[in-house]
Amino acid sequence: MKLLRRLFPSSPDANTRTFDAPVQPDESFFVIGDLHGCDRLLEQLLDKIDQANKDGQARLVFVGDYVDRGEESAAVLRRLFELQNTSAICLAGNHEDMMLKFIDQPAERGARWIKFGGLQTLASFGVSGVSTGSTGQALEYAREQLVEAMGDNMVEWLRSLPTFWQSGNVAVVHAAADPAVPIGQQQERVLKWGHKDFAQKPRQDGIWTVHGHTIVDSPTIENGRVSVDTGAYATGRLTAASISDQGIDFLQA
Repeated sequence: MKLLRRLFPSSPDANTRTFDAPVQPDESFFVIGDLHGCDRLLEQLLDKIDQANKDGQARLVFVGDYVDRGEESAAVLRRLFELQNTSAICLAGNHEDMMLKFIDQPAERGARWIKFGGLQTLASFGVSGVSTGSTGQALEYAREQLVEAMGDNMVEWLRSLPTFWQSGNVAVVHAAADPAVPIGQQQERVLKWGHKDFAQKPRQDGIWTVHGHTIVDSPTIENGRVSVDTGAYATGRLTAASISDQGIDFLQA
């Protein structure tokens, strides 16, 4: 196990002077950062989590962005799909949002998704014959191939993913949360795509926010925000935050 940093609720920290609420989840859990088609890294990280989670009681929470950019999106989705009957929580990210919009409107939405990593996702499902310049009928045909390869159950599962999860005073989201709005009243687009004030203004309600979406060199804790996206597809580093009433640890594969 690689311990990167620990924050104890009672410990003063220069980065948390304007947000001093203790970490008080109702249960222990692990938050896993953006996967982006990195199934082998996920397998390695899950092995480390198993070693740390000796009693098997701490649940897994995934922040979204399972597809695109990396080469193993199909394997990632199949692995997570198999976890749906466990206590694991899978949140929706903006890349799942783009993928579903491609499925619903391939000719209109396909070019954008393919540009931002969809090409690698299609290839992982065995869909070929498209490029960043594809339009119209080629995108329609790619959509048909993709849905057939995924299966209706997986598509519907992706549509049903929640946009946030909360335990005690710790909320997990994909991208961000508007610091002026209660967690349960956030706009879906903000949770998936971000908010201009998120990194600038600490929350005043004592809610910690754990998130991915924005790549950081190393996992960070600052003013009630915990960032866990270490850019797995580009850096080869996938991070998980272990969160309990004892503090926050980071594990990395």
